[in-house]
Formats: sequence, C-alpha cells, structure tokens
Amino acid sequence: MTVHSTPPTLAPAIPLSEALPALCVVVSNEPLLIMETVDALRERARSEGFTERHHFVMEATSDWNVLLTVGGTGSLFGDRQWIEIALPGGKPGKTGADVLVQLAQRVTQAAAGDVMTVIRLPALDRATRESRWAKALLGAARVIEKADINRQALPDWISQRLASQGQTLAAPTRQWLADRVEGNLLAAHQEILKLGLLYPEGEISEAQCQSAVMNVARYDVFALRDAMLEGDSQRMLRVLGGLRAEGEPLPLVLWSLSEEIRSLQRVSQAVADGQAVGGALKAARLFGIRETRARRAIERVPLKRWTRAVQHAHDVDRLIKGIPVPDRLSDPWEEIARLALGIAASRAG
Repeated sequence: MTVHSTPPTLAPAIPLSEALPALCVVVSNEPLLIMETVDALRERARSEGFTERHHFVMEATSDWNVLLTVGGTGSLFGDRQWIEIALPGGKPGKTGADVLVQLAQRVTQAAAGDVMTVIRLPALDRATRESRWAKALLGAARVIEKADINRQALPDWISQRLASQGQTLAAPTRQWLADRVEGNLLAAHQEILKLGLLYPEGEISEAQCQSAVMNVARYDVFALRDAMLEGDSQRMLRVLGGLRAEGEPLPLVLWSLSEEIRSLQRVSQAVADGQAVGGALKAARLFGIRETRARRAIERVPLKRWTRAVQHAHDVDRLIKGIPVPDRLSDPWEEIARLALGIAASRAG
C-alpha cells in the first residue's frame, strides 16, 4: 500500500533551466495557488543558497521604507537573501506605491544576484494594472499569474491532483467531490491529500470517497449569481441553501442578484432596440468572464423575463424590510429562490 505523507510534486514555478529572477511577482486570488507557487520558489532559492529570509506583510499604512533598507547591504554571514512581501489587499497607498516603483527600478528584469524578492498580490483589476506602481512592478519582474479554478474546471483539477498521487475517481464521483469543496480550493487540496493518506494507488470508489470527505463547500453570493446566469438551477439552489445555512445577510444575497439582473435588463433592452450586444455589454462595464457569462444569459433569457425579474427583486426587497407583497410568499428566502429560478430556468423561444 502506497500513501503520501507530503503534497504531490507539482511543476516548478520557474523551469530549472532558467535562472531565478531578482524580482518575481506572484498574482492570484487563490491562497492555495499562491502558497504552492511561493513555496516552490522558496525551496529552489534555498537550494541555491538563499538561506537568509525576510518576510513582510504590508498594507497602505505600513512602514514601507523598511523595504528600502533590507537587502540593500550584504548578509552578515555571507548568505544570499530571500525577501518575501505579501500585499493581501492589493492597495499599497502612496508611500507604498513609491517604494514599489523604486524596487522595480533597482532590478529591471535582472537575474537574482545575492538578493531575490518575491511579491505576492491578489488578482489586479484593470484600473490597478494601469497604476504607476503596478506598471513598474509588472514590467520589471518575472510575473507568475494563477487563474481561479472555477466550478466547471474543478473536476478536472481534482483529477489532475489525484493523478499526481497515482489515484483516480470516476467522473460522477469527481462531480460529487467538486460539489462538496466548491469555493474552497485549500480545503479541496486537503481532502485530496486525505484520500492519498487513506487509500492505495488506483481507483477510489464512490463509497470510499464519500466516507472520507467532509462537506467543506464555502458558498458565496457571487457563486449564486454565476449559477443563475449559467442556467444551472440545481447548483443555484444548492448555493442558496448553503448561504441560508451559513447565515449570509439577506440584503447582500439579494444585492448580488438584483445588480446583475438590472444590468442585464438594460443590456437586453438595448439589444432589442437595435444596439450591438458587444457595445451594450461594454456600456454596462461587463468584461472578461463576466462578459462571456452575461452574453450567454442574454441569448438564453428573453427581455420580458429580465423586466419581470427587476420588479420581482423590488418585491423581495420589500419582504426583507417586513412589508407584505401581494402574490408573494412571506419568506424572502423562498422568494429569492423563485427570483433566481426564473432566470436560471428560462429559455429563449
């Protein structure tokens, strides 16, 4: 029987054939992916003599000037220096922005000498990427970006991780596992490692998987919105049930749906009036994956449904405030479910 007491080996963050950079920026909204990437970089750096380590967690109000002194002088013991800077909020403030620009100007994409600096950032929106500090930093550094693992990609991600442990799951069981760990990639990783510890290499049965895995799904209002727009009624109801069980505030749940419904009602109306869908989506400031998801929803859901949903959302808001609404259920959670189902189950034609 083969078990794994350590995480499976993943592809190196930087190929061994390439020299380590003086400055590396790791960008992701997934804590697990950032952690694994930085761990891999740190381990390689350690093997190449970067044994003196400095770690900083920074925000706008931090003392950023300390970063200009650390690494500026040689190590007392002649060791190469590893400097790790985490900026979890992604907003350095004015002083921090100035310091990051100075750090970027020091290295200009050079290979690491006696100092290697790694900066951890959340995913950056378009406005932040256009800021002076982000342009300087991303232009000077080796940038490693790790995209979010969405629900559709999660079963394949699980399969790849299991394969690195020499294990497999049948497709339906992978879907079941994805449902249990949705929205919590770190927990997904931990459950996969648990399967490696409990069972030998080969196929894990559905019963074995279900007996080992806890329900660690972390639901959020954006997963609810996305399931509604994708027409995935079952997932939408499951997420809504999770939000209710976790005590998510009703106004926040309604806001996540109603803001998108109002935006797409305007887009749908503009398209009906003869405007190109691309232009209407751009005017609504829907870009990237949100644009793709919205475009599909506009094609699937007729204008009259969007218009009714806007009024339905207004009615739910009144229910949340304790105001009865004729022809609506008294429980606002049930009416939110009916509102979202009206969009999720709608089909054009």
